[in-house]
Amino acid sequence: MAGPLSGKTILEIGHMLAGPYCGMLLADLGARVIKIEGPDGDIGRTISPHTIGAHNAYFASLNRGKESVVLDLTSDAGQADLRRLASGADALLTNLRPSAIKKLGLTYDVLQHVNKRLVCVALTGYGLEGPFSESPAYDYVIQAMTGVMMMTGDPNGPPVKPGYSAVDNSAGIMGALALVAKIVEGRGGQMDVSMYDTLLSQLNYVASAYLNAGVRAERLKDGAHPYIVPAQLFAAREGYLVLFITHDKFWRLFAEALSRPDWLDDPRFATMKGRQENRDLVVAAIAEELQSETAVVWAERLAPLGVVAAAVQTLPDALDGQLTASRDMVVEVPVGTDTLRMIGNPIKDEDHRCEVRPPPALGEHDSILRTLPGQETGT
Repeated sequence: MAGPLSGKTILEIGHMLAGPYCGMLLADLGARVIKIEGPDGDIGRTISPHTIGAHNAYFASLNRGKESVVLDLTSDAGQADLRRLASGADALLTNLRPSAIKKLGLTYDVLQHVNKRLVCVALTGYGLEGPFSESPAYDYVIQAMTGVMMMTGDPNGPPVKPGYSAVDNSAGIMGALALVAKIVEGRGGQMDVSMYDTLLSQLNYVASAYLNAGVRAERLKDGAHPYIVPAQLFAAREGYLVLFITHDKFWRLFAEALSRPDWLDDPRFATMKGRQENRDLVVAAIAEELQSETAVVWAERLAPLGVVAAAVQTLPDALDGQLTASRDMVVEVPVGTDTLRMIGNPIKDEDHRCEVRPPPALGEHDSILRTLPGQETGT
């Protein structure tokens, strides 16, 4: 398969989301990803109630383009086969718990004896070592522990979790970055990526405000930005509109579009500083004006002016829309007499077009083991 990672072989020993998503991104970019599964397979194979052909929709969305080999890594034979695979691989990626990673010998300390240049990436909840390393870690838990849930939602309501697996996906991307960075360095070693660290790192300016000025992040109504006004949701006559006006230049365009020249002379409205100091007044005035049209009409009117505005869409609106189609972000692959539809890779390489291949059946590529050098396979 052509791609910038063509010629690289990655072993993936993971389940559900973060590890498999990481592996799929690498496979999309041309790497040969060999997914090592236990006899029962990745639990992701059974999660979704939807199937397309023989493929579980959840598993398919995270595992296209890979090869599947079944190994019992708790057995001597399975360990022997793992070492044979590792001897010719560029990297090994896993998102098992630290105790399982160590017990199964999925670290550089163990595998360097068969391949000094092997890059080992561990995607865990709280790191391979430390007092919290064995604590349970799922997307929901990490969002709760980092303060993200407490910062999300209506000020008068309960904490809220975003509608998708933000932590797992972010950790998968961070794992891919770590793996490629170490390969570029040209030497083997252990890379330790935790979900907790990943989400904390994405709090950047919010965390900086507390660390440097003691400012605690607060939930603001309608998802408002703490510094920029207006930057939030507004209810229109029908639907919701997102506005994000970062500069006074765009505020002037916005005010003119709403036929409110008085907002350009009133010091409470005319500058970002004035709008910050008079947030409630400004937001209420904008909210009243936006009731005169639908969110779609406002977006169509404002966006061409350069004002950052968009109507809030449903997921089907987005997936079936022109923007998604223009970016080739829904890909299709035949699976028997059916067609499997998935979200494509966001990285566009002008030199290579991503080849979309179906996810593997459990153990579909066990024949790989018979082609490896070394002792006879024990499977």
